[in-house]
Amino acid sequence: MPEVLAAGAVLWRPSPEGPSEVAVVHRPRYDDWSLPKGKLHPGESFAAAAAREVLEETGHTVRLGARLGDTNYRVEQGEKVVRYWAALAAGGAFEPNDEVDQLRWLAPDAARSLLSYAHDVGVLDRFQAIDPPSEPLLLVRHAKAGDRASWEGDDRVRPLTDKGREQAAALSQFLALFGPTRAYSAPPVRCVETLRPLTEPLGLAIGDEPSMSEHGYAADPEAGFARLLELAAAPGVAVVCSQGAVIPDLITRLTGQPDPPARKGSTWVLTTRPGLPVTADYYPDPYA
Repeated sequence: MPEVLAAGAVLWRPSPEGPSEVAVVHRPRYDDWSLPKGKLHPGESFAAAAAREVLEETGHTVRLGARLGDTNYRVEQGEKVVRYWAALAAGGAFEPNDEVDQLRWLAPDAARSLLSYAHDVGVLDRFQAIDPPSEPLLLVRHAKAGDRASWEGDDRVRPLTDKGREQAAALSQFLALFGPTRAYSAPPVRCVETLRPLTEPLGLAIGDEPSMSEHGYAADPEAGFARLLELAAAPGVAVVCSQGAVIPDLITRLTGQPDPPARKGSTWVLTTRPGLPVTADYYPDPYA
């Protein structure tokens, strides 16, 4: 188990003059140029820490996207792991602070030349390899509901349990890090209830998606997969709540991965663009 846990991001913004620009920061304490990052707070997830640390060091709020892997190296306290995301700048402005006294927006090749550490260069290389779009799709399996075998009514109205409602509340905070602007759900109540803690504060309507339900998808898997691609291609960041008999097949069709996981309350963050690698990041729970 690493002694030091940290998270950061390749903070980026579109450039009208060519490739996207990325931010590199100068830390006067070390006199180095690096990607923004910092240690996790107690009980904080890696994703939440990445968004918080970027804001604290750069002044920019972000919309998280594809995960860019981990770096591992030794520090005084022991083994350190830093988990990185692509993070689209969504607002704010830089002001010098105690940790960071300079920020430069650069084309990736220029940023690579400035960075002080090889492990940061490796993260930037992964960013360039996927050229991440700003609008991922969030594919969520509903939170925990009552036991199907002991439910006597219509299974479509089987609600979340108390534990499921706790999961949904935690999911709302996690999913918000990715900036959802559209929401869709399979018709069962447990799917809709999973998204409500997210959508109600944002004022988002939840679109009905029968093709994302177990029965609807089983009737025509090809149409269900085509619908997922439509939702991913439309403007904005879509969050889609589906079921355990649907999600694994969608992920396999999209990535070729056999038997992908889809536990209750989990999320797949997907990016798809013609001619570019698909990214598919699995978060088994909102605390990952």
